[in-house]
Amino acid sequence: MTIISIDPGFDRVGIAIIEKNNPKNTVIFSECFNTNKKESISQRILSVGTEVKRIINEYKPVALAIEKLYITNNQKTAMAVAEARGVIIYEAMRAGIALYEYTPGEIKVAVTGYGKADKSMVMSMIPKLVDMKVVSNSDDELDAIAIGLTCIACEKFN
Repeated sequence: MTIISIDPGFDRVGIAIIEKNNPKNTVIFSECFNTNKKESISQRILSVGTEVKRIINEYKPVALAIEKLYITNNQKTAMAVAEARGVIIYEAMRAGIALYEYTPGEIKVAVTGYGKADKSMVMSMIPKLVDMKVVSNSDDELDAIAIGLTCIACEKFN
């Protein structure tokens, strides 16, 4: 079974495709998709949707795991990220993909066993929990992988 997992954003979007396997899951694709900072937010949101649609069409995942939006101090950024989440969810729903959403705390618990784990703790666990052909240095990409691992750990898939 294949899952697309996304760390949403409008500037950078972490995207991973994870194949559920026993005993260890496999990352078959991951990237940090960057939008063009010179473009308008609406054009950048379109770029996010276009990239997500392309990846869904290529890998045919059965589920989307995405991080829930939490309130930040910068409302302008929060609104743009919410819009990006909207287009990501739209593309998944359009493709008939099941949707699973997780808070940062839920992701930390699933990956490290500790809900207040710091970023370095989460990042250090990922290579132990999943086979990766290429190890990424992008936080957004690794966050997407952590979100996908959360989905696999929390949901009952055949």
